[in-house]
Amino acid sequence: MRFFCLLLLSFPFTFAEIPDGYYDAATGLTGISLKSALHEIVDDHNEQSYSSVHSHFEITDIKPNNTVWDMYSDVPNGNPDYVYHFIDSDHCGNYSGEGDCYNREHSWPQSWFNNAFPMKSDLFHVYPSDGYVNSHRGSLPYGDVGSASWTSTNGSKKGTCSNPGYNGIVFEPIDEYKGDFARTYFYMSTRYYTEDATWDDTDMTNGADLKDWAVDVLLNWHFL
Repeated sequence: MRFFCLLLLSFPFTFAEIPDGYYDAATGLTGISLKSALHEIVDDHNEQSYSSVHSHFEITDIKPNNTVWDMYSDVPNGNPDYVYHFIDSDHCGNYSGEGDCYNREHSWPQSWFNNAFPMKSDLFHVYPSDGYVNSHRGSLPYGDVGSASWTSTNGSKKGTCSNPGYNGIVFEPIDEYKGDFARTYFYMSTRYYTEDATWDDTDMTNGADLKDWAVDVLLNWHFL
């Protein structure tokens, strides 16, 4: 599981120390000045090929038991209905239900940035996920579900949004992983700040900017 607290000036990696002085340019800043400074710090990341994403998952999304860390199916401190392994036969593929295969979930839907690179293969927001659950999430915004129309085996659900400011259909991961998705969205909004001229406006976003209702939701999720 990856933890990103970019906007809060906490950016830990499990495999590297933060270089001395890395955040100096952002120290003491707030608001748009902070966002702009952080954008300059994380801009020009190492772009990966889309075909290599599955192999990177073996570093970024591996559980202690060497299985795939799928936040749409995992049951923390429990037993999920199914698990995946880092083998080609577990990659999607065709699926007709949960547990058939896993694929590459763009938590910030790739249609929102017109399938363009480097966003398409940016590992900060691409996660391994069950293909069937991913198909239910589709390009829906994230939010808290008031009335669920569908629920996955681990409790992720789709349904009518209960958050003030939006009353459409949203997708809600389980509480244990809401913070991960929230910090992912703050990263995307910051990394691609001012680089979103071709991005779509959606129910959750204006280009790379998050709408006010979405910011409120994601900040709440970050603190869960």
